[in-house]
Amino acid sequence: MEYGQFCPIAKASEVIGEKWTILIIRELLIGATRFNELQRALSLISPTLLSKRLDSLELDGLIVKKKIQGQKGYEYFPTQSCHELMPTILSIGEWGMKWTISNLTHKDYDVELLMLYLMRSIQPQNLPGNNTVIRFKFTNVETFPEWWILVDKDNVDFCTHDPGKDVDIYFTSTIETLTEIWMGRGSYKKAVREGDLKLVGDTNLTNNVTSWMANSVFAGLPAASEI
Repeated sequence: MEYGQFCPIAKASEVIGEKWTILIIRELLIGATRFNELQRALSLISPTLLSKRLDSLELDGLIVKKKIQGQKGYEYFPTQSCHELMPTILSIGEWGMKWTISNLTHKDYDVELLMLYLMRSIQPQNLPGNNTVIRFKFTNVETFPEWWILVDKDNVDFCTHDPGKDVDIYFTSTIETLTEIWMGRGSYKKAVREGDLKLVGDTNLTNNVTSWMANSVFAGLPAASEI
């Protein structure tokens, strides 16, 4: 889209103002490099549109596209101009927490995105031993209500099928409850106390969840209605 204006806001909007582009940049800046990782984080975007947006970002100099050695496909890496958008992305997130977070509806609670963010929030160095298995059960999710996060030393991944390993800690709640906690609009202890969350496992893990699974970078920012 072209606005036909010399204003730098207009010119910037021509580059990053298309639908999905900001969210693709968000994912690239927090470490996604492969097409399937971006698709997983942006589940409603079609592969065709994702490819188109990535091509545009490459053309505009925001990403570098590199062939994966010995494999099919490509990896995508943010350039300096893309990295310099990080303060802007964070500012948009802070504005969203203040002015739009109260507008969430049930359809906004994306279980796959939540699990991706929880996986990224794991801090393996704060977990005992080299291997940890965490199971999540969402009581109000019909498709794939159970998820597992697998920690193997510094490698962290998640899946929707029982990996056949001993589970160290169990989370049982609605998707809304766990999302709200991760976003900093609640706490694990309060949710457990009020019966909205069931945590089962070693007390060293259940009593100190945020020491090994961090909350959102926007956690703690109040909504405008709460100020």
